Amino acid sequence: MLLQAENISRTFFRNAGSSNYFYAVFPMSIEIPPETATVLMGRSGSGKTTLLNMLSGILQPSDGKVLMDGTDLYSRKDAELSRFRNERIGVIPQARSAVDTLTVAENILLPGKLYGKTAPAEEARRWMETFEIAHLADAMPRELSGGELRRMAIARAIVQDPDILFADEPTGDLDDENTEKVLSALYAYAHRKNKAVFIVTHENDAVKYADRLFRMENGRMLQQEN
Repeated sequence: MLLQAENISRTFFRNAGSSNYFYAVFPMSIEIPPETATVLMGRSGSGKTTLLNMLSGILQPSDGKVLMDGTDLYSRKDAELSRFRNERIGVIPQARSAVDTLTVAENILLPGKLYGKTAPAEEARRWMETFEIAHLADAMPRELSGGELRRMAIARAIVQDPDILFADEPTGDLDDENTEKVLSALYAYAHRKNKAVFIVTHENDAVKYADRLFRMENGRMLQQEN
């Protein structure tokens, strides 16, 4: 599995200023190879999340292509792309994403049930134990702390065994101990056969887990030596 972005960019329209649009992400190209942990650093508002959303099939670029195994993600019809994402792409969103009417275990297993597949209950249990939330399996999201909700979201994204895992500020709500635990788990996942992880963050703790390190500044991406 290889994900390639070819000259992708994203513009947004606005009425203020001298132009009626602005670049959130300037034209850029990148490859995300298998068995690699890629970390993208940058301040809030630098374009990191916009880039992640384009690479993960959530937000169509204004220009350019995102190719996975040689096929443009955005050439697929919406239903086909949704299923493809469900089966092969995992996303850990920055924002809260729990379904409030489901338990922790049900939230984690939900993606596996969307297309009639057998939910990976044993795998879910293993990841809940890894992130120390197994005792909360029957709890409701309203009963969880911000850090527990974050670890639940990570388990939900990873339990489907995606080919590529995108993580948007995955340690933002975590203490130092759980930050290390999550980053270590993501790094280990990236080095499984034919898997890859792409992390966007502003936290320096992620740097030591990066095989490749990039920085985003004002919508432009720069590669750094790690």
